[in-house]
Amino acid sequence: MFVEGTLRWQVTEDCPRDLLMALAVRDLVGLKGVGDPVLPPLAPSVAPVLQPHGSREVRRPAAPGAGARGAGAGSAERSSRSPRALEQQWLAWFAAAVDREHRPLTGLLQPPHFPAFDRAIDLQDVIIAHYDAAAVWAEERHQEYASAAAEHHARRAADIVDVVHEREHELRRQAGYFRLDIDVLPLAESGAWIVGPHTVVVSASLREDSAAFRDWFRPMVAALV
Repeated sequence: MFVEGTLRWQVTEDCPRDLLMALAVRDLVGLKGVGDPVLPPLAPSVAPVLQPHGSREVRRPAAPGAGARGAGAGSAERSSRSPRALEQQWLAWFAAAVDREHRPLTGLLQPPHFPAFDRAIDLQDVIIAHYDAAAVWAEERHQEYASAAAEHHARRAADIVDVVHEREHELRRQAGYFRLDIDVLPLAESGAWIVGPHTVVVSASLREDSAAFRDWFRPMVAALV
């Protein structure tokens, strides 16, 4: 994550692992049309880890200290999840991942039991089933973002600072207080989506295009300053 700004205004930019994981799980289980706004599919798409013979069984880790009989009885539980419940639980996870100010420093995903989701059992099931595939994909995308951000840091910082300075010059005054958090995510469509009071998801393709990013950012700054 990097931060640009002054004591009066601040723009942060990041590619959060929690958001990458949430969207990877969303795509892996086929949750479509979920959210307001609905974010596009991921690109590149995340490939599922296929289970033998197309099984959809959810394997839960045995409870600590469980005997052989207990492990055998609970090692393969067929999910009876409700699509509506899963959607609502996923939306709550996504909202928590977007909220940068209150996001846990250690993240919500703590394998193998994922205790943060003990009261979201449908979501916990799919996280257990798809964690490995989602984690590998998310780490690769996060490393790609980190490399691009480091290589083009000066240009990306200028994309933000120059537009704010343009607005200050237009108004003949310094910018007042504002904060904007930009989450850069690898999405199949180029664009930007407001997902929180001061949080915007920007596609990686838009962020990589300096002219297009500035064209998008100018009206955003005009609304904030």
